[in-house]
Amino acid sequence: MSEDATNVLPPPIPGGRNVSSNGSPPVYGGSTAESGEGGAVVAPLSPPPPRFAWSPSPASQGRNQESALGEVKLNVNGEQLILHPSGALWWAAERTLVFADLHFEKGSSFARGGQLLPPYDTRSTLARISALAQHYTSERIIALGDSFHDRDAANRLDENERTVLRELGYNTEWIWIEGNHDPHPPTWLGGFVTSEIAIGGLIFRHLPSPHPAKGEIAGHLHPCAKVTRRGRSIRARCFASDGHRMVLPAFGAYTGGLDVRERPLRSLFADRFLAYVLGRARVYAVAA
Repeated sequence: MSEDATNVLPPPIPGGRNVSSNGSPPVYGGSTAESGEGGAVVAPLSPPPPRFAWSPSPASQGRNQESALGEVKLNVNGEQLILHPSGALWWAAERTLVFADLHFEKGSSFARGGQLLPPYDTRSTLARISALAQHYTSERIIALGDSFHDRDAANRLDENERTVLRELGYNTEWIWIEGNHDPHPPTWLGGFVTSEIAIGGLIFRHLPSPHPAKGEIAGHLHPCAKVTRRGRSIRARCFASDGHRMVLPAFGAYTGGLDVRERPLRSLFADRFLAYVLGRARVYAVAA
């Protein structure tokens, strides 16, 4: 397939709100745009469950709402967001699905260094993305940087994985945010590349700003939390938010995590914040 045939941008999304990026070309889909391994068919997979579950912290009462699907609704800078137990963020008002730190081809990168891992991380991650995009009927997908584990990762995708990404990019408005692992995401997979983008009351970027940043939705830090109950502990991925800004958990299959009590995460929030911990089928809000 020629490069021209694979770099097709999706049709505009009707009814979108103001979308702006940092001097890059317009994003197709907003109502206005300003400067500012193997070839098996992918099938939906469920995320691995943690061993224990726990009850929501009393500190979370009134700060969020839990749905029957195990999601948590949270207001961030005036925008109503849904936190999914998979680690994805859903913004219904904009029909936008957000993922952080996909780290495609991390397994093959480790294999090059002699650390052999099952080479199915990209396939598993794409299956979960596809299932969520279908579940929410999303019209826009934002990947918050470090989507590819290294600069050569896209070249190691097999044909099936490339096809899945191209189809996702054709059926939705796909936005690649530049990360430190992938400062130049491949445009030949389709989509729009930018360092950050503002939509409505939110701004999406990879690295969280060290300064107060209302409406910031970022990745990079791979937040996780340790929860102890009845003398036993588990460590799980989590969202971290104080209602003004948010850091998303890593969505990739082979991604580690940084405890929310560590300074790089704690320092982002001026006051108390909550860890929205990912359980088997629900999100649990616990005091961080």
